[in-house]
Amino acid sequence: MHTWAPVDVPKIAGEGPPLRLYDTSTGRVRPTAPGPTALMYVCGITPYDATHLGHAATYLAFDIVNRVWRDLGHDVHYVQNVTDIDDPLLERAARDHDDWVVLGMRETALFREDMEALRVIPPQHYVGAVEAMGEISELVGKLLAQGAAYRVDDPEYPDVYFDTSVTGHFGYESNYDEETMLRFSAERGGDPERPGKRHALDPLLWRMARPDEPSWESDLGAGRPGWHVECAAIALNRLGAQIDLNGGGSDLIFPHHEAGAAHAEAFTGVHPFAKHYAHTGMIGLDGEKMSKSRGNLVFVSKLRAEDVDPNAIRVALLSDHYRNDRAWTDALLTEAQARLARWREAVSLTAAPNADDLVARVRTHLADDLDTKGAIAAVDAWAAEALERRGTDPGAPQLVRDALDALLGVAL
Repeated sequence: MHTWAPVDVPKIAGEGPPLRLYDTSTGRVRPTAPGPTALMYVCGITPYDATHLGHAATYLAFDIVNRVWRDLGHDVHYVQNVTDIDDPLLERAARDHDDWVVLGMRETALFREDMEALRVIPPQHYVGAVEAMGEISELVGKLLAQGAAYRVDDPEYPDVYFDTSVTGHFGYESNYDEETMLRFSAERGGDPERPGKRHALDPLLWRMARPDEPSWESDLGAGRPGWHVECAAIALNRLGAQIDLNGGGSDLIFPHHEAGAAHAEAFTGVHPFAKHYAHTGMIGLDGEKMSKSRGNLVFVSKLRAEDVDPNAIRVALLSDHYRNDRAWTDALLTEAQARLARWREAVSLTAAPNADDLVARVRTHLADDLDTKGAIAAVDAWAAEALERRGTDPGAPQLVRDALDALLGVAL
């Protein structure tokens, strides 16, 4: 699957402190410590609708991680999937009398356009579940052979499930109690009530073919994969047994990231699968979480069609901390547009206040668990000084342009 166009990232002199990031599994902000190549896997979309601002906020947060690591001199090996076969996609296609393949391709293409407009650095590998079907089914087969998976006793549909007891670590990523895990499993695509499972929380690995559903031939029998094993297979085959960061929205903490990590760890014996599990907050509208089921989505493509500068969308979404649940409002966008105009006016000056301290402050804020709010406030202060008092450094405007481009992804 093709990714989107690459983004030119300016190189600025010096470097900031090492990145410290909140880790869901330990519940604290810890230093990241990648080697020369940082390994990052961020879960992609299920393409049954266009990119809404909740998606955008998530991918912008991990784009900042990518930029900070690059600024520190790391080569970032970034992988993202597309869940282009799953129940929600099939259900939306049936509802709209659409072809599920065409629907997935159309929405994936729109997503790529949105990411390119928002200046998100593309992943090196952008992989759809359909194109990875062979490697996914192979991993399921190996988990079966290892005794980490089993078939339910159902003569009609002997689906394959993962045994959550095999690693001895299931639950460490989310730290949820069993009652919470059962509730989230039922709400987020799981089937805790399925008869024949060894444990209600055991996740589906391979769903045997049903009438009128797409399926793929494999050594397991015709069928299609469960959601979580898709990401495990794609990540393992491109990044290896242990990665530096597994990221996504907070709604992926359980069961998706918990189960995906368990699949990988059961296969490789390496624990933990990710050194950091990082999750973004939810974006709301009118006091409610933005979601397809509520019908209250604000789409990036719609804003772009209204000639909203994608840089303003980016600034608006970065103006609060990535882990906070927060609201999208017209006022937030208006404020971001005004802020962007002030910044552009400031960097259009022939001379301005020296910006070395600003660059250092932005780097320090971002290294502190992606404090984009603090970084933006620092830029505001520099721009206010430049516009009110001018300055004498002719190189400052270009340095600020380059720094904001490189570190925040904002083009002035």
